[in-house]
Amino acid sequence: MFSAANVFDTPKPERLIERIIYIATNPGDLVLDSFLGSGTTAAVAHKMGRRYIGIEMGEHAYTHCKVRLDKVIAGEDQGGITKSQNWQGGGGYRFYELAPTLINMDAFGEAIINPDYDADALAAAVALHEGFTYQPSADLFWKQAVGNENSFLFTTTRHLTSAYLESIKGSMEEGEYLVIACRSYDKGLDRAYETIAVKKIPQMLLDRCEFGRDDYSLNIVHPPVYEDEEVAHDE
Repeated sequence: MFSAANVFDTPKPERLIERIIYIATNPGDLVLDSFLGSGTTAAVAHKMGRRYIGIEMGEHAYTHCKVRLDKVIAGEDQGGITKSQNWQGGGGYRFYELAPTLINMDAFGEAIINPDYDADALAAAVALHEGFTYQPSADLFWKQAVGNENSFLFTTTRHLTSAYLESIKGSMEEGEYLVIACRSYDKGLDRAYETIAVKKIPQMLLDRCEFGRDDYSLNIVHPPVYEDEEVAHDE
């Protein structure tokens, strides 16, 4: 009888995956496994000098894939094709998690910001969607994200008032351009200054992110990277 406990009792043989990868790829090629399972494809690709991307939704991404790849990198995996490939360990990989949906729909059908996002996470997500690099300035709070040396993005969950906008404008230098993404703003502020664009967060993102789904999202959050950190992308 099938059960979650024995789902990986009979993993794919590494030699079979080795043969497939050998026939279909060259060293340095990118191997994709969209259902990573116990991590066999990633482990074999790593030992064979291929780059790889593995995708997995289950907890076994941590309990199986991460553990397996850590052993491969540490040279502690003595099974499979380790000896035939003369694998001694080395390399690394990056792990990316899919974040919760950024925009939800409320009971009235209105787009709202997901409360799971704190201020920093929201600012980073909006910067990613808008093509800016999240890089908060130590000197000016509104320089949260950089587009180029003269354009910036500021994301805030507060209501934007005329006085608040005027104070930001007063600290801008000639030639600088600013996009402000906010929850709401006073009427007419989106046309107050030629060098400042004011937009509501939900409206600016509706066409670019999923909403109303709790099971998956295309909003990618890239957490800090550690040498032995979790699954999915080889360096």
